[in-house]
Amino acid sequence: MNEHMNLTNKRILVTGGAVRIGREIATRLSKEGADVVIHYRSHSDEAEELAEILRTSGGRADTVSGDLSTESGCESVLEQAFDHGPLYGLVNNAAVFNRTSLADSDRQAFIQEFGPNLFGPLALMRGMASQNLEGVIINLLDRRIAAHDAGAAPYHLSKIALAEATRLAAIEFGPRLRVNGVAPGAILPPPGREHERDYLQKHGGRAPLNHRCTPADIADAVLYLLTAPAVTGQIIFVDGGQHLLGNGV
Repeated sequence: MNEHMNLTNKRILVTGGAVRIGREIATRLSKEGADVVIHYRSHSDEAEELAEILRTSGGRADTVSGDLSTESGCESVLEQAFDHGPLYGLVNNAAVFNRTSLADSDRQAFIQEFGPNLFGPLALMRGMASQNLEGVIINLLDRRIAAHDAGAAPYHLSKIALAEATRLAAIEFGPRLRVNGVAPGAILPPPGREHERDYLQKHGGRAPLNHRCTPADIADAVLYLLTAPAVTGQIIFVDGGQHLLGNGV
């Protein structure tokens, strides 16, 4: 890793960093020398536990809390994150997912998912840009942005909007900030069903590659984008090629 790609002592905020994919990302970045800021909304015990684990391993980690579905919550998260210094990186990982069809989606259903999935990341990106410093933003998207999932309409549209916002931000916030996205496929069973060992085999869908993607694969992609000085406005699909198959996979 050359000088431009070294994450040592660079502060990186990972939203939803206490559990699941966010936890893997935060852990990996800490191993690369980054000072990790772990955001949580309700998983306070898990966030503090992870921060302690990272500190015990020789890393530096802080925790911040806030509801990213509200403007005041986003402002609070930014204030807490900036309290210990400027941020070099922002990983917008936190999101909510509900399987709701378009016909069954009222205005509130869209507000419920657009809040944390789109408006929250937008507010945090604006906060990063307000520092007027060099840095990197990575938005976690979904392989569905290349297909049409009518059974999860609010979520699907929120991620499509965030994908386009990623490209717009890459243009507007450059050259100081690089902005990219990672679009995972089926990585983990939904919360509450982690004990079902064959869940992904049954429900994960088909893919060209015979490789079941893991949280570590997502962390690898995030690390690459954080340390690739010539890359901005890009979206990397980490889904075994599933997005190439379109709908119904």
